[in-house]
This record gives sequence, structure tokens and C-alpha cells, in this order.
Amino acid sequence: MNHHLRLCNWLLCNSFYELDSPACNLIPGIIPVGPLLLGNQLGSHAGSFLPQDSTCLSWLDKQAVGSVIYVAFGSIATFSQQQFDELTLGLELISQPFLWVVRSDVIGGLNSEFWDGFRTRIVDWGKIVEWAPQEKVLAHPSIACFLSHCGWNSTLEGISMGVPFLCWPYHGDQFHNKSYICDVWKIGLGLNPDENGWLITRHEIKTKIETLLSDDGIKINALKLKEIAKKSVTDGGSSFKNFKSFIEQIKH
Repeated sequence: MNHHLRLCNWLLCNSFYELDSPACNLIPGIIPVGPLLLGNQLGSHAGSFLPQDSTCLSWLDKQAVGSVIYVAFGSIATFSQQQFDELTLGLELISQPFLWVVRSDVIGGLNSEFWDGFRTRIVDWGKIVEWAPQEKVLAHPSIACFLSHCGWNSTLEGISMGVPFLCWPYHGDQFHNKSYICDVWKIGLGLNPDENGWLITRHEIKTKIETLLSDDGIKINALKLKEIAKKSVTDGGSSFKNFKSFIEQIKH
């Protein structure tokens, strides 16, 4: 990585300077030009891993403002059957509207009897889709929080929409992102495993969601960071100026 970086003329970064200025200052020549969002593009675009189920947007329209828990773990994360069942029961315990993205390969094989029973019980307040138009979902006024794996794209999208996080990292940089979300930016809470260190229980999920939704400080911090992100990509903002400078360098 370091070898190839020395060969680059430019190092563009999908972030913005105000989000982590000390880290930016440590990397010579880095050019933060983010957050880069699909919603900022003109015309059609590619970028969805799976066909998006837009019926969730009309479902969100019917929910109260700030009431829905959005649950999505990206395109890679998988669960054991036991952990998946705990998540399922945790969402049921909270008795609050939720939108859950469940890929067909999220576990080895769904327990159809358990899954069908769950879907029947939550039909009045839960919506399950295989893939969602995430930026539009996070921007929807009915969304209360984002239960996320903390992948960088999801992290930036949540920040840009001012949504508080409930963090469930899966691998790699997601654990680092979770630390920033919870400890540095203070826009979310993390889920802790049980005493055996590997299972996140239904009661932990329920308790943390309730705690997050009642924390006005986290909500305020999330909205402040949203405004900073927005300013960075508007005329005169740090990422706007960086991108404009990059274009000028290419011209010359």
C-alpha cells in the first residue's frame, strides 16, 4: 500500500476534513472530497449490489416521524442461526416499527417455521426487504436510528443524514469506525456480547435501542455532524474546494 501510494499523483479520500482532521494531517497529500453520495449525482447511476425494493419507501411514508429502526448489515456480513434468532427476537421485543434488510445469504439456511412465525407476528409494524435504497431510507423523516455493521459507506450515509447509530461491526475497519461513532463523534452506541463473548442477546438489543432512542445528546451530535458534512460539499466547503483544486490540477 505504502509503495503504491508513493507512485500516486493524487490520493482522493471519501471523507471530509472536519470529520477526522488529525488523521488527515498525518497523511501527506491526502485530498478528502467526501462524503460522496449517490443522491448527489445527476442522472442515472450504478452501484447497487442487489435489486432495490422501493416498496419500503411507501411503507416508511405511513410511519410516524422518528419512529422506525432501520437495520442493515451491508453485502457481506453473515450470522449463525442462533445469533440471527436473537436479533429477530430482539426486534420483536422492542415493539417499535422497524425496516430490516435481510439478504437471502445472511445465514446458511433460514429456519422456515421460526421465520414464518416471526413475520406473521410483526406484520403490523415490521417491514423486511432483501435490499433497500439506503440513502433514501436514511433520509426519510420516519427513521429514528440505524442498526449497522459500520461499513464506511454506511457510516458516511448515516452521518450525512443525521441518523444515530447502533453499532454491530463485523470485520476489518468496521470496528475502528464503531470506535469513532461511539467514542469520538458520540453519535451512537455499541452492542456488547454476553459473558461468553460471542452472542449479542435479544435483551442487549432491546435495551440498547431503548437507550439510544432516549438519548437527546446523541441525536443533537448526529444533527450537528450532518450539517458539517453538508457544508463540506457545498460551494466554499472543504471537500468542495479540494475537488475543485483536483480538477484544476488535471486540466493543467
